[in-house]
Amino acid sequence: MEDFKLDIIIGEGPAARAIKIDLPKFTLIGATTRIGLLANPLRDRFGIPLRLEFYSHEELQKIILRDAKILGCEIAENAALEIGKRSRGTPRIAIRLLKRVRDFLITTKSNQITQELSDLSLKKLEIDTMGLDASDHRYLNFINKNYNGGPVGINTIAAAIGEEKDSVEDTIEPYLIQIGFINKTPSGRILTQNAINYLKK
Repeated sequence: MEDFKLDIIIGEGPAARAIKIDLPKFTLIGATTRIGLLANPLRDRFGIPLRLEFYSHEELQKIILRDAKILGCEIAENAALEIGKRSRGTPRIAIRLLKRVRDFLITTKSNQITQELSDLSLKKLEIDTMGLDASDHRYLNFINKNYNGGPVGINTIAAAIGEEKDSVEDTIEPYLIQIGFINKTPSGRILTQNAINYLKK
């Protein structure tokens, strides 16, 4: 990267030869959600390491209002905020939920997504007010009901809720940790008091 050159291997075995191609000046930007898996030499070549934070509800509201125009549907500001609150701080999820709520709009006689419609649609999609979906609830309820809040190992949880271990660690647990619902300990996962109180509600 530093030399602005690209090495290409042509051929195989003893006949293989390398061609070096000069590249014009460029800026390389890399993004990952699992920086620990990058080798140190590769990670050190990036001069400005930055960490991106999750989006706020208000920022997601603006994204949803913009995408609603692109999709050609009207949406009330409070409805956009409601979808934003359930989007786990991620624009990709916010846009996906907007499209699903729009699908519900098509089945009604209304021409605008209201807060009532967005709330009803998301409930039918099993997404609660904190953005937790059916998989999250299976995870939390399994630990709460079968292990009295934990600790319990990740392999046991994955087998019980019918998910792959990697899928649980990559898609379910990060958000639950972010909102303070679980703790990862050497002996297993433990529900926090916040999670127990939430499940009681």
